[in-house]
Amino acid sequence: MGLSAFDRRPAQGIRHAGGFRSLHPAVCLLYYAGAAGLAMIMLHPVFLLAGALIAALAAGLLGDGPRLRRALPWYLLMSGAVAVINPLFSHRGRVILFYFRDQPITLEAILYGVTAMLSLLCLLLAFLTFQSVITADKFMYLFGSALPRTALLALMTIRFVPMLTRRLRQITRVQRLKGIDMAQGSWLKRARDGMTLLQVLLNASLEEAMGTADSMKARGYGTVRRRSSYVLYRMDGRDRRALAVLSLLLLFCLGGRAAGLGVLPLYPVLAEKVWRLGDLPLFAGFSLFWLAPVYYELRERLAWTSSKSRT
Repeated sequence: MGLSAFDRRPAQGIRHAGGFRSLHPAVCLLYYAGAAGLAMIMLHPVFLLAGALIAALAAGLLGDGPRLRRALPWYLLMSGAVAVINPLFSHRGRVILFYFRDQPITLEAILYGVTAMLSLLCLLLAFLTFQSVITADKFMYLFGSALPRTALLALMTIRFVPMLTRRLRQITRVQRLKGIDMAQGSWLKRARDGMTLLQVLLNASLEEAMGTADSMKARGYGTVRRRSSYVLYRMDGRDRRALAVLSLLLLFCLGGRAAGLGVLPLYPVLAEKVWRLGDLPLFAGFSLFWLAPVYYELRERLAWTSSKSRT
């Protein structure tokens, strides 16, 4: 059966009526690059907490809710480790809360650790949807012509970890039938079985890599000066408006940060005013920039619901 005219899940590489994924790849790339930059320079807990919540909402609307539920405990563990480790190793600050092994634990160090935790959490949540939005063909469309080898290497690196994780699960299920299982037996047996699984994984990966390299060489990848793309993405009026709005919001946020706003001064002394008057418009621009995927996904859903009610 062919695709319906109102199918909201089109084939990969075909632009559909709406949604954040349907924007031009350059617009989506600007969003993720800007989100990463803002998460690293806006060192204010309120800003970063809002960014993390919006990124989690966007992941749910973009259909990555199951991935978010699986990854969120690990994200919280990794980012939480930063909040715990920082006050143990950094003793800067004047407000000493208590002593741990004769080392002072300061309020400023704890707050800086929390800020760093939220910054890392923002980055992880924002890029949770990167692979589903910037697909392989979009990535190669953006960088394949100018940097074919670098783009291919970056693309392979991005998909390397999830691909090996899936392959390791398959190998584990197969090897379990032969009695090789890291979940059972003594520590020595588990270590030996783990090395066996790792050897099988590396052998299979290297064999596939050699086959891929031979196939690409036979097809002449990288021999031509300019690489073509089998999907052409044309920037229409909606893409230009989105690009302009995102660029203005990003420039506004960068200008505010250059003026000293959007950051909570912690060292050497915690600032008396946690929230300044100029932080409010900057927070609005920051939130609007992060809300771009939410806006386009909700607009598509409203348009879809409206078209169904008319029919």
